[in-house]
Amino acid sequence: MGNHSSPNPQLQCSTMKLKEDMNPLLLQVFRSVVWVYSVITFLPWYLLSGAGANLDRARRVKARSVSGRPAGPYRATNHEDGSQQKLVSSLHPGVDTLDKVMDYGAARFPERNCLGTREVLSEEDELQPNGKVFKKVILGEYQWMSYEETHQAAVCFGSGLAALGQRPQCNIAIFCETRAEWMIAAQACFIYNFPLVTLYSTLGGAAIAHGLNETEITHIITSKDLLHSRLKDILLEVPRLQHIIVVDSKPTSWPGFPRGIMVHNMDAVQELGSRPDNMVVARRRPVPSDIAVIMYTSGSTGIPKGVMISHSNIIAGVTGMAERIPDLDETDTYIGYLPLAHVLELSAEMVCISHGCCIGYSSPQTLARQHTRYVGTLYWTSSSIREQKGSKGDTSVLKPTLMAAVPEIMDRIYKNVMTKVEEMSSVQRTLFVLAYNYKMEQITKGYKTPLCDSLVFGKVRSLLGGHMRVLLSGGAPLSAATQRFMNICLCCPVGQGYGLTETCGAGTISEMWDYSTGRVGAPLICSEITLKDWEEGGYYSTDKPHPRGEIVIGGPNVTMGYYKNEVKNREDFFVDSNGQRWFCTGDIGEFHPDGCLKIIDRKKDLVKLQAGEYVSLGKVEAMLKNCPFVDNICAYANSDQSYVIGFVVPNQKQLMALAEQRGLRGSWEEICNNPDMERDVLHIITEAALSAKLERFEIPRKIRLSAEPWTPETGLVTDAFKLKRKELKSHYQEDIERMYGGK
Repeated sequence: MGNHSSPNPQLQCSTMKLKEDMNPLLLQVFRSVVWVYSVITFLPWYLLSGAGANLDRARRVKARSVSGRPAGPYRATNHEDGSQQKLVSSLHPGVDTLDKVMDYGAARFPERNCLGTREVLSEEDELQPNGKVFKKVILGEYQWMSYEETHQAAVCFGSGLAALGQRPQCNIAIFCETRAEWMIAAQACFIYNFPLVTLYSTLGGAAIAHGLNETEITHIITSKDLLHSRLKDILLEVPRLQHIIVVDSKPTSWPGFPRGIMVHNMDAVQELGSRPDNMVVARRRPVPSDIAVIMYTSGSTGIPKGVMISHSNIIAGVTGMAERIPDLDETDTYIGYLPLAHVLELSAEMVCISHGCCIGYSSPQTLARQHTRYVGTLYWTSSSIREQKGSKGDTSVLKPTLMAAVPEIMDRIYKNVMTKVEEMSSVQRTLFVLAYNYKMEQITKGYKTPLCDSLVFGKVRSLLGGHMRVLLSGGAPLSAATQRFMNICLCCPVGQGYGLTETCGAGTISEMWDYSTGRVGAPLICSEITLKDWEEGGYYSTDKPHPRGEIVIGGPNVTMGYYKNEVKNREDFFVDSNGQRWFCTGDIGEFHPDGCLKIIDRKKDLVKLQAGEYVSLGKVEAMLKNCPFVDNICAYANSDQSYVIGFVVPNQKQLMALAEQRGLRGSWEEICNNPDMERDVLHIITEAALSAKLERFEIPRKIRLSAEPWTPETGLVTDAFKLKRKELKSHYQEDIERMYGGK
């Protein structure tokens, strides 16, 4: 994981410096105008805003070393008196397994909306110039299932699976897109104690077959699209498979499958389970130590590993996450669109279910209205589903208050909005910049800015529905510039978190009133963190001014280990003398005096150059991703070479504008392959790197422009958009040899 820091809290590497280029006199005049207006219009609110209390909360010590040593372990401090917390493992009394979480929600909020899906009004195929067919859909309003209906659907589906031969504590797989049926199926498995094997929908055939065979799957839950596009070709490689349950309601016949495999519709399985003779079958309820999920990682470093997660592990992680979301209750609405096979999304949705929140489902393609004035397409993908132009995006219809996001999506919002700002008239741009810098000053003092929010940032905020109050970021590093932008322009705090599949996604989350950037907050109340010296990288807990080292996480949220992989278990996990499990993350962090953690390096990303200098590839990438010409970048270095090279997915709008300035013509691929464009972009990146205070040996000396974006579907990034360095190296091997002079 790369460095989260940025040398300047403003928009980095941008052609428009929001603060440095602003006339101080104009900013002072703007402050005065806003102050006078606030006194007249918002004085009662301003006096009661609690800015002082917010500032005190932001500045307080949030974690301390239990041992008193700089290495830790560090635990969260109590809000009232600053004492150390005991590690917490449960959210509600007696709710110690995931089936009880759903029972709790159904009993307490039976009529409350639970899972929502937009109605598909019509759909049509649209042929693209490149020959691909996109399915255009027109969507209506959200259709909801209550907590009681969701619970009953899960009970019937689980009963139906049992009638099809699925047995307690025998693994069952789900290979499906994020949707309400995914969560219903998961709840059914939790209720009937079927360990749920999760697989990313973007995994390749070999990885899918590996996961299904390793876990000895006989039953799999999937969608019609994935069955035909991904699963059907590997069925002969999964000899134990007997039953395929398709979550789509139609069609009811499935010809052309190998003998011995039966294909069912989810509705039919639920109907089977609702029969009186099947409903009376006693279920074996799980105990906290039972495996709830075997979650296969996205395979950023090779074959995916299955992480064994117990019921008590997830309960502990959910408890820690929920504590960092202020005022979380049944009035909140969460929008779910990230892969539910990823621990971030699954944990976030379980947090919501444990508090009676509504969960409305979306997708990266329908999240926000297409061709919007500010954002355009949020997210590149090769998926064949697109929302019809002019339709409302899911955020506009749902108006969520809570959302989890990966930095890739937030970076795209940030860059596209700032591109639009640069295209504004000088008066509009000046107003935006003044408001931006004024608000930045105010939020760091604990104040809100209702005038700026309503008059200047309202349209940007409406991109996510206009009601967002908490935005959680995880899965990869979030740059300081993007985090600051989201805080200011989307008018809601961004809680940046740090966690791994091996810790149920739980580790740290920054508090909502802490507007500092580049840090991931203090340890959650379910976990503690210690720093382990890493001599090779030169990181020690005795370092000044901040103790540094490899991050090791301990607590009830640390999982049971890797499925059938004792070698990796011994390498990465250990149990201390008190019986507590710990996980060695491989990430390098440092603790600040207030107990907040900052990620500064990753062991696997550190490369020693020929002359002996150490280069953190993740740090280089994090610094350069904010350059407006860079949509994505992978830094690469060989130990037998003296310099760094890079592969860059350029921003199409910026690059085409530069090509037009240079008088170059051609297709997108031709522009990217033009040596002159490579030189021009390299010069821009070099200037950005120098501005970001990178060392000369850290700056890429040669680059390759990629016309193809890196998406999970291409296999070059994970579903959380982490770079797959092994696959990227293989993909660009010829370019590596060229840029290193054939060596």
